[in-house]
Amino acid sequence: MSTAPPTIGATTPLPLPSPFTHSPLTLLTQGAEALVFRTTLLNAATPVALKYRPPKPYRHPLLDKRLTRARLLAEARVLVKCAREGVQVPEVVAVGVEEGWVALGWVEGGTVRGVLDGYTPSHPPSHPPGEQKDGQREEVLMGLMGRVGRAVGRMHEVGVCHGDLTTSNLMVRRKEGEKAQEHFETGGGHHTAGLEGLDGEIVLIDFGLATQSIQDEDRAVDLYVLERAFAATHPVAEPLFREVLRAYGESYKGAKVVLRRLEDVRMRGRKRSMLG
Repeated sequence: MSTAPPTIGATTPLPLPSPFTHSPLTLLTQGAEALVFRTTLLNAATPVALKYRPPKPYRHPLLDKRLTRARLLAEARVLVKCAREGVQVPEVVAVGVEEGWVALGWVEGGTVRGVLDGYTPSHPPSHPPGEQKDGQREEVLMGLMGRVGRAVGRMHEVGVCHGDLTTSNLMVRRKEGEKAQEHFETGGGHHTAGLEGLDGEIVLIDFGLATQSIQDEDRAVDLYVLERAFAATHPVAEPLFREVLRAYGESYKGAKVVLRRLEDVRMRGRKRSMLG
């Protein structure tokens, strides 16, 4: 781990908020609004994912502080609601709304994108030669996609829409005591995951754009975004996404209506694509 302060761009140092000023940090991802680190809180044995929204110099300071506070509180409230209702999400460990950070429980495992990055219909993700037959591998992947569909369905059933539902924001939690596989690490990257350990539960992450909504249109847009993520990054995995939708359709009473609404959202998306 590095204790050097992260930078914006090539040289501009980024001041970190208290109490993380001198914490050991590993930068995982850097987006337009936030940075995500792996670090510890309270004691070295408690790893957390630290999501930090640094001040934006292009905004008026008072407006920037107000927006940061509102977005952090909204994200934390959605996560707490999901956890209370049985949706698997990272635990909210601590929030510093004035300083612009939220500390989340660390999720051991890998992303669904990491699994699919190595997928082809005839050659699923890498595995030791002769360890599993093709039918078994396909069954493991179909089971994983079914759990994805049910996890998204449960989130929608409790009245939450993710807003950025991609395969990078779906994780497969490694079971406690299970040995880490060589290709099943997070590290902020998208690495091919071995099939061993892919029976873990699905955890949804990154709720920065999430909203509390019971509108079928919003739920359908969530599914459309996930479908587009499959098409863009894993075009050969279309049969797997059909399993996601099948499981979603059985996940709660109103899911069938959302799937019908998805057809309308697809149609509008195709029209936008034709018109540029």
